[in-house]
Amino acid sequence: MTKDIETPALLRAGISWPAVSGGAFVAAAVSIMLISLGAGFGFSAVSPEAGNNPSAFTFTVWAAIWLIVVQWISSFFGGYLAGRLRAPLLSAHSREVMFRDTAGGFVAWAVAVVFTAAIIGSGAFSLAGSAGKASGHIAAAAVSKNTDMPSGYMLDALFRPAQPDNVTGNASEGKNPAPEAARILATAATGSISPQDRDYLTKLVAARTGTSAEDAGQRVDRAIAMENEAISKAKHAAELARKAAASLAFYTFFSMLVGAFIACVAGAIGGRQRDALQRTEAEF
Repeated sequence: MTKDIETPALLRAGISWPAVSGGAFVAAAVSIMLISLGAGFGFSAVSPEAGNNPSAFTFTVWAAIWLIVVQWISSFFGGYLAGRLRAPLLSAHSREVMFRDTAGGFVAWAVAVVFTAAIIGSGAFSLAGSAGKASGHIAAAAVSKNTDMPSGYMLDALFRPAQPDNVTGNASEGKNPAPEAARILATAATGSISPQDRDYLTKLVAARTGTSAEDAGQRVDRAIAMENEAISKAKHAAELARKAAASLAFYTFFSMLVGAFIACVAGAIGGRQRDALQRTEAEF
């Protein structure tokens, strides 16, 4: 019955980088594979033509569950291989061996997370850059003096003649009041419209369309109400997106905690099985 002789290098090695690197690459590959699978399921479950798409809350919950599954499976494979592929430390204390195997699994998980984040983050940054450019174009259009902004439909409704087939001479002559009215509506959309602006806008609409002051005032009130409603809907959509993003961030954090724990446990399991097989071979 012989006993293996360990080299001093193995005794001094605090971590086995080849084993850690192998486990990290496997964990990253499994993560990317499972994330792609989850994205496929997500795109299959949502369709712009379907009327029964899941709500944002339901979709976020399913995404969170899938993130935990991804971390669980990929971290187990990575941590287990990092512990199993490490060279045995037969002359070290069992607690020291277990700690190094556990640390190897944890480090393999950390390397895999950084590697996967770098790959996914590059695409995310590219997407964010495109979104930023689009937002810049939208913002530039919003502050421009284009008569179609901020609400082309509202302006059309505001200056629609009382008799479409009998447009008065004032409607086809003189200065176009639409740009000035657009600026007044934009000011009203910030919160409220002053009585002076409303009266002036009412007189402008009445003079342009040939309607009575009462009818013109009703048109002005409807236009302001429609614009405020559109702004409220936009704020509500932004609030829902903010809550979904916050929930997804928290779920990602908890799923990563689960992944770190699983990687540590898997590293210890892999190291225990490695040493058990080593002792069995030594006995024979």
